[in-house]
Amino acid sequence: MKTSLVIATYNWPKALELVLLSLLKQSVLPNEILIADDGSTKETKKLIERYSSKFKSGIKHIWQKDDGFQKTNILNKSIAKATGDYIIQIDGDIIIHTHFIKDHVQMAKKGFFIHGSRTFLNAVSTQKAIKNSIINFSIFSPGITNRFNSLHSLFLSKILSNKNKNLKGTRGCNFSFWKHDFIKVNGYNEDMTGWGKEDTELSVRLMNSGLQKLKLKCLAVCYHLHHKILSKEGLNINNSILQLVVKEKRDICINGINKYANRNR
Repeated sequence: MKTSLVIATYNWPKALELVLLSLLKQSVLPNEILIADDGSTKETKKLIERYSSKFKSGIKHIWQKDDGFQKTNILNKSIAKATGDYIIQIDGDIIIHTHFIKDHVQMAKKGFFIHGSRTFLNAVSTQKAIKNSIINFSIFSPGITNRFNSLHSLFLSKILSNKNKNLKGTRGCNFSFWKHDFIKVNGYNEDMTGWGKEDTELSVRLMNSGLQKLKLKCLAVCYHLHHKILSKEGLNINNSILQLVVKEKRDICINGINKYANRNR
């Protein structure tokens, strides 16, 4: 199985550097690293160029012009270019546990997609992490919330992880799926612009297509850096799209990844 890690980012290179530092410490590295960049400035490009040589696979930088929050668009473009069978998706403000990639790979199973949990760093811990390049955290670290989510235990994971159809909890910052399953439902719905619900809407369509969702606990641990809450200007529209997908049990979106298929042959 070949894995592709897709990291979504926008204009926060200091956070992205911590993500890449934590990636360098992985017990198992992905076969491919792609950064889905929704219009960042040259500072982010320079950071990626500096770190690319540190990875055997290099880093593929997929960039699009800044046209507001177009995360669904850049994720589709990036996943279309991914060569892996299995996609692991995180955000550019997520510090990952040493076994994060290993956990996703070991739990991958045909007929399933996975979403994991996250632990939140507060503002003070985030600033310290950025200033001092801190990437090592644990359940005992100060300045974290959702503390239980930072516990890494295979034993507890076997007890607490579960299959469910709950709409809550799916987050693109800790998400993995088979690429062919993603293509089958036409990827992210690009009618959803602005922050919110694009990952939930995708997970609903994946379930409507016949897949099961595995909610992973105590594995694939990650730490979310504190930042200001993003604008929720488009949330009502995105919620309406989500509710229609739920009501009509849709599994395929119209405006999705298929438009990029021919470009990447």
